[in-house]
Amino acid sequence: MAILTYREALNRAMIEEMKQDPLIYLMGEEVGHYQGAYKVSQGMLDLFGEGRVIDTPISENGFAGIGVGSAMVGLRPIIEFMTWNFSLVAIDQIINSAAKMNYMSGGQFPMPIVFRGAGGAGGRLAAQHSQAFESWYAHCPGLKVVCPATPKDAYGLLKSSIRDNNPTIFIESEVLYGMKGEVPEGEFTIPLGLGEIKRKGTDITLVTWSRALSFAEEAALILEKEGISVEIVDLRSLRPLDENLIYESVKKTNRAVVVEEGWPVAGFGAQISHLIQKNVFSYLDHPVERVTQMDVPMSYAANLEKMSLPSANRVADTIREMLR
Repeated sequence: MAILTYREALNRAMIEEMKQDPLIYLMGEEVGHYQGAYKVSQGMLDLFGEGRVIDTPISENGFAGIGVGSAMVGLRPIIEFMTWNFSLVAIDQIINSAAKMNYMSGGQFPMPIVFRGAGGAGGRLAAQHSQAFESWYAHCPGLKVVCPATPKDAYGLLKSSIRDNNPTIFIESEVLYGMKGEVPEGEFTIPLGLGEIKRKGTDITLVTWSRALSFAEEAALILEKEGISVEIVDLRSLRPLDENLIYESVKKTNRAVVVEEGWPVAGFGAQISHLIQKNVFSYLDHPVERVTQMDVPMSYAANLEKMSLPSANRVADTIREMLR
């Protein structure tokens, strides 16, 4: 095992895949000479040159479209958005081209492209730069949506995403880039659609992904001191979704809370709640609850940002109420 930061794990995954396959290239704003806005592409320009690590103008719609076109003719692009907030400029290329091309061409044009970059709130970046968009992209058939929460998962899932022949939305939490964790040495991948039990418990199931895993884990530690046993399901990807992992956990605990960084209205947690209540309703001792960001644009002020986001205390309070 190697101890890597989240950003180092992503960097290692891209370098290893690009060494194995000359058709893979990285393109985006500041990915080359600046070595990435969050230094995820550090050292890659020296290794692969400007032909495969390509700096672009500030034109997300343009370089996302170039990526889609190059994937249609056999290349395997990794398109980096400096932040997923900027992906809205390119959403037509992602939704109307990348997601639909394989289907509309009758399979003549596979779409081996990864769109990746930082998502969610990054810390006092205000409303236009603090949005969790995974629910938006998970809504669209044709896309795979991946949201890793640890360095190991970031590494294994990015390698699988790069090898996949479908367009993949790969969302990295801005606040996790410096997180350290164990990453296996040698060949290691995680299949898309395979979740993981991050903590075993018996009293309640927390279903979560990405940064929200940290809120869930902190809440579990708080409640453990009160004799409450929490099981944590980290989905890791939303499309495809590991439904059976959720169901088996809920069958054991009989209660579920979905914790997500996004907004409550039409959030992905609503879809999970529906699936639980449709498929394992008879096992539930309480309606499924959700803990989300508040239904407001994110504030710049640090105290208001903290109030807006999910927190361990909000998760713990929700669980206490369910177990009364």
